[in-house]
Amino acid sequence: MSALSVDPPAPHGQEWDGLVRLWEETDAPEGCKVEIIEGIVTVSPTPANSHNSVAQRVQRQLYAVIPEDWGVYQTLAVAVPSRLGMFIPGLIVAPEAALDEPGHYIPAAAALLVVEITSKSNANHDRIEKLHGYATAGVPLYLLLDSWHSGRPTATLYGQPKNAVYRVLDTVKYGEGLHIPAPFDLTIDTGAFPVG
Repeated sequence: MSALSVDPPAPHGQEWDGLVRLWEETDAPEGCKVEIIEGIVTVSPTPANSHNSVAQRVQRQLYAVIPEDWGVYQTLAVAVPSRLGMFIPGLIVAPEAALDEPGHYIPAAAALLVVEITSKSNANHDRIEKLHGYATAGVPLYLLLDSWHSGRPTATLYGQPKNAVYRVLDTVKYGEGLHIPAPFDLTIDTGAFPVG
């Protein structure tokens, strides 16, 4: 992963707009993921096959329980200006109406559920910076699927964001079910998730 340094701008006004412009204009190889994490534009390689396998398994389970006017998106960017962040989660569940605005991203606050699937090279972004960013934005549920957690893969569901901090709702080892509460009311089967 490479990063282009940017002097950390204030999270408001023209400076945030300039950071977003830099993000939009970053010329990355096709298939790479370009994000802004705490004011730094980062470029990550295409996700591994195991990442895509986990994403499609979760996506399939989510589509069985969400209303028709919601979508599950794998390449949708979400903006968290107060944390100088533009994240592209593994999956995001949001009302289709959130995509009515022109552009390349939605406000993170429009998300109902965000799912991040760690990779070895950037797991700490998902565990720390993005965790705080999603909580700051008030995303109701954050599911972290972490196959690199302390040598044993785990799924952790965060919720009830308050003062930019989440409460841990549940943590399970891969192989166990993890319940996502209403409005989803779904138990994710982690048993078939590939590791690594």
